[in-house]
Amino acid sequence: MAKEVEIKFRIENMSVMTRLLKQAGFKCITRSTHEMNTLYDLPSEKLRERGELLRLRKYGDSWVLTHKAKGNAGRHKSRVELQTNVDDGKEMDAILRALGFAPIFRYEKYRAEWSDGAGDVVLDETPIGNFGEIEGAARWIDRTATALGISRSDYITQTYAPMFFEWKQRTGSEATEMTFRAVGKSKRELR
Repeated sequence: MAKEVEIKFRIENMSVMTRLLKQAGFKCITRSTHEMNTLYDLPSEKLRERGELLRLRKYGDSWVLTHKAKGNAGRHKSRVELQTNVDDGKEMDAILRALGFAPIFRYEKYRAEWSDGAGDVVLDETPIGNFGEIEGAARWIDRTATALGISRSDYITQTYAPMFFEWKQRTGSEATEMTFRAVGKSKRELR
């Protein structure tokens, strides 16, 4: 089973971060692409109670179904991640609903993917701000963060759902999901 090890960090200036990635030897694998994510749970919220996540993601024209086990949060977030490509996302949604799962939260972003061959950095433009993720081996994450000017105090180990609800509490927003429409921002406003 694949183990995901990562950290998130806030990006103040996307152009500066792109330049730093190039200087550090990263290559852009995927240009900024729209991504819509739907989290599912049972009516009893069994997955949430166990700290697990079931997500159906549409990234460009591709669909992926992902299950993430309860994670360990130290300096880095680490947890087992299982995922598979899905040919028809709408049909997968219907299957999940038939099995008793229901959508509980949606979030969207524009994601660009970068790699140096040893690990990955993604740049996310979200309705609540710009964030990056560094994913790979723990030591590689720390070295990459240092090369990008990110200190350990800047590490975020939360997922987007709790980050959204903290943002919502801080701003007083009435949005119920982390989508551009619900939050009332366009991608252009984030730059």
